[in-house]
Amino acid sequence: MAQSPKGVALVAQSGGPTAVINASACGVIQEALRQSVVTGILGANRGILGALEEDLFDLTAENPETISGLLSTPSAAIGSCRYKLGSLNSDQAKYERLLAVFQAHNIRYFFYIGGNDSMDTADKVHQLAQEAGYDLRIVGIPKTIDNDLPCTDHCPGYGSVAKFMATATMEAGRDTEAMYTFDAVTLIEAMGRNTGWIAAACGLACRDDRDAPQLIYVPEIPFDPDRFLGDVEDVLRRLGGVCVVVSEGLKDASGEYLRAETGSFGADRFGHRQLGGVADYLKELIEARLKVKARFNKLGTCQRNAIHFASQTDSREAYLCGQEAVRQAVAGRSGVMITLERISQQPYECRTGTVALSQVANKVKYLPREYMNAAGNHITQAMREYALPLIQGTVPLRMHEDGLPLFVRFRRLTVPKRLPEWKAR
Repeated sequence: MAQSPKGVALVAQSGGPTAVINASACGVIQEALRQSVVTGILGANRGILGALEEDLFDLTAENPETISGLLSTPSAAIGSCRYKLGSLNSDQAKYERLLAVFQAHNIRYFFYIGGNDSMDTADKVHQLAQEAGYDLRIVGIPKTIDNDLPCTDHCPGYGSVAKFMATATMEAGRDTEAMYTFDAVTLIEAMGRNTGWIAAACGLACRDDRDAPQLIYVPEIPFDPDRFLGDVEDVLRRLGGVCVVVSEGLKDASGEYLRAETGSFGADRFGHRQLGGVADYLKELIEARLKVKARFNKLGTCQRNAIHFASQTDSREAYLCGQEAVRQAVAGRSGVMITLERISQQPYECRTGTVALSQVANKVKYLPREYMNAAGNHITQAMREYALPLIQGTVPLRMHEDGLPLFVRFRRLTVPKRLPEWKAR
C-alpha cells in the first residue's frame, strides 16, 4: 500500500443538520490532530459550496474546548448546504475547480459528512482525482435522520430523532388522552421523504393499547383514505381519542405524494420536491368525513436538531464514524464510506466497516415490510428490537448560568484564497 501523503485535511458537512452531525466532525478533527501526516485541518463553509468557492477556515485555530463542545452542539457547525453536482461530464468545470482548490491548499484528505447525494459527490471527486493522478484520500461519513443509506445497519442521526419523536409522541398522546372529549384526534407529522423510519420509531412509545400512537402510516405502504378513516373510527370507538403518526412522504396507490409543493420554491437544489402538509390534509379529511375535531403537530426542523434529548448511543457512534474515517484515510483507503455493523443484539454491540461510495450514492434503503404489521398501520416487534438499542442514553449538555444549554460557535479564521474568485452557479 502506498505511503500516505503529508497534507491538509478538509472537513465538510452537507444536507439537513442533525443532533449528532457535529459529533462526527469532532471525531474527524480530534483524530486528525493525532495523525502526523495531517499538516492542517480546514473546514469548508457551506459544504461543497465552500470547497468550490474556496471559502475555507482553519479548524486548528479553534480552541480545543470549542472542538469538544461540538459533542453537545446541534446543527452543522462547519456549515451545510443543499447543492448537487451533476455528472463528471455535465459539471466537468466544477469538478476541475474542486480539484484545483484541493491542489492549491495541498488538501490530501477529504471527509464529507452527508447522505445519499453527498456520497455521490464524494464518489465523483474520488474518480476525478484518480484520473488526474492526484493522491487524494476521500472518505464519506454517513449522516441522515431518514436512516435510508444502504449498506449500513443504521445512520448517525437516526437514533436521536427516533428518541425525540417517540418521546414527543408519548407527550402528545397524554394530551389527547386528557382532552379527547374536545380534541378527539391528534396527528403528528414526521419527516421522511420516501421512507418511514422516523414515523415507525414513534411506535416505540406504545407500550400497551392505551399508549400513543395508536396508528402509524409510512410511505412504503400505499395510503388508502377510506381504510385510514376506518382505522381512526375503530380506535375512537375503543378509546374515545386517537393519536396518529404520519410520514410527510405518504403516497397514494399510484405512487404520488399526498402533499408536495409546486412552483419556483417547490424543490430544493437536489431536485427533491418539498414535502409537508400531510397532517393538515388528513385533519381536514377527518373533520369532514368523521365529524370529530382533529388537530395536528408538525415539529419540523426541531425533530432533526434536538440535542436536548439526543441519544448517547447515536452521538458515540457518530463520533466513532468520524474518527474511523480519518484512520481509514491515513491507512490508504479512499472512495469508501464508513458503515455501522450490528454484531450483537443482546447485548447490543456495533462496529465500523467500509463500503465503496458507488454502492451508496443515490440509493435508498426502505423500511422493511416486516417492520410494519399486516394492516400496515403500526410497527412489529422486529422494528422495536431494531430501534430500541439506538435510542439508549442521553447526551450530557453543558449548561449556561441562565439555565439554558451552552452551544459552541467557531471563530472561523478565514484561510486566504490562492485561486481566482469563482462563484458556484
